[in-house]
Amino acid sequence: MKLGIIGSGMIVHDFLKTADKINSLELTAISSTVRSKDIARELANQYGIKKTYTDNEKMMVDPDVDTVYVAVPNFLHYEIAKEALEHGKNVICEKPFVESTEQAKELKQLADEKDLIILEAITNLYLENFKQIQKELKNIAPIHIVNMNYTQYSSRYDAFLEDKIAPVFDPNKDGGALMDLNIYNIHLLAALFGLPDKVQYYANMQKGVDTSGILHLSYPDKQASLTASKDSYVTPRSFIEGEKGSIYIDGSTGELNNFTVQMRGKEPKRYNLNKYDHRMTSEFNAFSEIIDNHDTVKADEAFVNTLESMQILTAARNSEE
Repeated sequence: MKLGIIGSGMIVHDFLKTADKINSLELTAISSTVRSKDIARELANQYGIKKTYTDNEKMMVDPDVDTVYVAVPNFLHYEIAKEALEHGKNVICEKPFVESTEQAKELKQLADEKDLIILEAITNLYLENFKQIQKELKNIAPIHIVNMNYTQYSSRYDAFLEDKIAPVFDPNKDGGALMDLNIYNIHLLAALFGLPDKVQYYANMQKGVDTSGILHLSYPDKQASLTASKDSYVTPRSFIEGEKGSIYIDGSTGELNNFTVQMRGKEPKRYNLNKYDHRMTSEFNAFSEIIDNHDTVKADEAFVNTLESMQILTAARNSEE
């Protein structure tokens, strides 16, 4: 995979920390805004990225780039992903994929028409712990109650209170707790249980944006509460509760660093099966393999979760109170 990166923010810095552990990865180029060109050049020098651009289109016509990693503010995902596909590049797009179900379908149709791969970067679904949680569900079933919590006091929240609004808190740029954090919980629920019958989002609003909130998903046989907060502090814990036992996850649902299975009447069993220390390594190894093998079957399977998650997210945004 010959990767061109668009963006130079925190997620790019985070990704590059693990780039040396990603199989068959060639860091070909990075494109940033003119304002951030010095940051991009520093990253290029530090991580051996061959070329730097301040014009996305120039990178997209670079024959040495076969895949574009879209790592820009949320509201730009659709526009840049579409442009990359139109230039014949595979796309890895950061979560949340796009703004709506319609945009997601449009990008997938375009990718299919051009025989390209498009994938959403969502860390938790590619972690080994997640795969084990999937297997454990049948042991604790039937499941009736799910509580997922991703609370992370934002490093930009104090500035937000002083009216210094970063994109992650800008409602006009798809900011807020639902889009930034609860999307991890949404992907987990969609992957584990599919689409719910009812969706309702209850948000705590400040300055026109949800700084925290609870998303309620109602299934015929279970109820799920998905909490995300950028304005609170807690060490989060999440639960999946069944008649025969329960699963609880300590910490971020984006990282799934460990989980415990507690069967009724038995000693708890703790798991930490993640292969890598960095949360993004497993997903990008999976992406590299899919793209290098042009594995449209696995790409299509991944898109099913993306589309279901987008349907839940769209319904949640439409239900905000």
